[in-house]
Order: sequence, then structure tokens, then C-alpha cells
Amino acid sequence: MPYKLDATNSLLGKEKKPAPDFYGLSIAPKILDILERIKFTIPTPIQLKAIPLAIQGNDIVGIAQTGTGKTHSFAIPMVQHLAQKKGLGLVLAPTRELAIQIDEAFQDLTRAFGMKTACLIGGAPMDAQVQALRRNPRVIIATPGRLIDHMSKWNVLPNEVVMLVLDEADRMLDMGFAPQIDKILRFLPKERQTMLFSATIPKEIMAIASKYMKLPLSVEIAPSGTTAEQITQEMYIVKKDSKHQLLNKILAQYHGAILLFSRTKYNARKIVRSIRDAGYSAAEIHSNRSLNQRREALDGFKSGRYKVLVATDIAARGIDVTGIELVINYDLPEDAQNYVHRIGRTGRAGHKGHAISFATPDQARDVRDIEKLIRTTLPIAKHPGLAMEQFSQSSHESAHSSSHQSSRHSSRPSSDSRSKYSHFQKQRSNKFRRF
Repeated sequence: MPYKLDATNSLLGKEKKPAPDFYGLSIAPKILDILERIKFTIPTPIQLKAIPLAIQGNDIVGIAQTGTGKTHSFAIPMVQHLAQKKGLGLVLAPTRELAIQIDEAFQDLTRAFGMKTACLIGGAPMDAQVQALRRNPRVIIATPGRLIDHMSKWNVLPNEVVMLVLDEADRMLDMGFAPQIDKILRFLPKERQTMLFSATIPKEIMAIASKYMKLPLSVEIAPSGTTAEQITQEMYIVKKDSKHQLLNKILAQYHGAILLFSRTKYNARKIVRSIRDAGYSAAEIHSNRSLNQRREALDGFKSGRYKVLVATDIAARGIDVTGIELVINYDLPEDAQNYVHRIGRTGRAGHKGHAISFATPDQARDVRDIEKLIRTTLPIAKHPGLAMEQFSQSSHESAHSSSHQSSRHSSRPSSDSRSKYSHFQKQRSNKFRRF
């Protein structure tokens, strides 16, 4: 079998493969200049696959781990298209913080084209948003509820939308936004390009793809539920009343930024007080905090003013901070899929990260659900300063029984999302194309 030769007659197979770059992805020269200026040189896998397909005008369902550069996978094609034709680009996001960060990413690209953006989020004054809309923005980034508020007042004309992005779509559905999304989509023109990005693919997302998208291409970088390779994980089995003690010992071991997850807003407040009492700086971010309070907490965390940021799942999707050393699941999430999103806050953009989870002795079933989703066993750690606990026998039996029934009857096996997706593809025959 002959080897291919390059221009210097060296064996291509023997040469080290060059790192990919943004050239050759059909990106316009002006945008390439911008990417170079903002130090974007190597595309992530999702960008490498999604950008050329999106620039070609395809509808896309992008499945990739949290923190893999999904924002620029749709921002670059959207700005390039809008620079060439009339109309609006619309991006829907689940949280205020995520919407703000998407807006910031777009502004890096739109500024050179003289395009304006508008960020429509709850908790911010309507008047300022109306003024932004009157400046004829080409890109609107919004949370679903606030967008409907503006649509009802005719501040936004949905018939002008030519490109739509649903970012963190699974989280929007988790948060109960399905009716609002359905309402918004019914008012948008059918002749539009739609891109949907998510880290997991529950059946509701497949329903959206089937109902509102045209022959969407599936761009799957990793199976649903996959965690980033550079994130190491461990778990402590600890009694509920010993969590504060264990947390203090862990805080003394880590010197970088720490993101801690609480299941409830009330507990988040208690944890922050406990951390401060131990002599560490901390802030909280959840739905009971005002927009200004959430911004101050996030900005303080980014700048290093706060070592620890305590968050609930509702706020988690808006936290895009490079350099988080550690994620702590002080409480395990109610939904196993949120585990993937939580720990995806560390190990972003190719950096290493670590995640520690606290499980109480009665949570064997919750742990089993997480392990089934991520397809790996969480290593159990022991801290020398604390007695090692074990899962209770009743909890083990419950988890084993649940696992056994699941394998026979449940629609949630370990390959849950993949099998559903495969079934969805068969239902639509060749209409749903996979890349």
C-alpha cells in the first residue's frame, strides 16, 4: 500500500499531525482576524465540527460536555450570516448569568461589523432593555420569560428572526421553560436556521428537534453524560452533621478557586456563614439573590475576592469561569444529569480540574444513578481526620433493587440517552443525519 507524500516528499504518516486551527472552517477573513486578536487559535472539537456545518446553513443538534466552547460554535456562524443578510439572530439561554456571558462573547465578534446586541434578562430594568432594542440590535440574547414579556409588548418582532440558538437546552427544560420555549418557537418564521446545544439529550430535546428543526445534523463530541477527561473525581461517604467538618479540612488543602454546590437556597446561606466563620471568603449565588447581588458574587469570584462560590443548580449554568481548581458537591444533585453540569465547571478549556462529592450513608441509590450516567465508578476517599462511613445496608439494597428493575423495565439504562437518540434517528429514518 503506497504512502501519501507531502510537498517535501516526506511520509505524511510519519510526520506529527499539526494542531487544528480556525483556517479551513469556512470562516470569513474578518472574523479570523478577530479570533487571532482575541487569542483564539485552536478550535475545540465541537467548534471544529459544528462551525463549518452551521456556516453552510444546516440545522444542528450539538452534544458536547460543559466547558468545551459551545458558545463560539454558534456565535461565529451567526455573526458571519448576519453580516451577509438581513434579519435577527436570537439566542435563548436558561439563566441570567449565562445570557450575560453569551452577550459578552458576541460583542467580541459583532463590534468589528458595527452590529449591536441586546441582552434581555429577568431581574434587570425593562426600560434599559427597551432602549437597547430601539437601537436595532442584530443579535438578541434572552431568557425565555423576559423575551415573552418583550414580545407581548411588541418590543421584539419574532418574524424577523432568521437564526435561532437554544443554548443549554436540557437545562432550560429542567427549569420548566418548555411551555415558554414552545410559545416562542410557534411565533418564529419557519424559514430559519436552528441550532440546539446541550450536554445531555433527554427525550424532550429530541421532541423539539423533531418538531421544530429541518433535517438537523447531530454533532456529538462525547456521549450524553460524559464528563471531561481532564477532571478527576472522588467521593466521601459522610454523615450529614459531619459535612461542615470535612469541608473545613478540604478548604485548608486547596488554595485556588472553589465552586461549591448546595441543593437548596436555604442551605447555601448556612454554608456561606460556616465558610466565613472558618476564615475563608465566600459568596452565594441562587435565585433568591438579586441580579446585582449575583453579578457581584460572580465578579468577586472571578477576581479572586472570594475563594469559594456557593451555588444552586439553577444558577450553575451561568458560571463560566476559567481556572476553577475544585468543584465540591456538598449535596448530591436531585437529578444525576446535573452532576455532569456541576463538575463541568472545572477542567474547562483544556485545563485540569477536580471534583469532590459528599454522599451520606443513605445515598447509595443517588450515587448509583450518577455512576450509571457517567459510566464509571466514583472512587471513595477517606480523610485521616474523620471516621470513614459506609453506605447503609438498606440504601445498598434499594440501589441494587432499583438497578435490577431498571435493567428490565426502565427507560433509563446506562446508555439511556444514546439508545433514545438512536431510536429517534430510526423513527425519522434518514432525515436526521449524524456527523
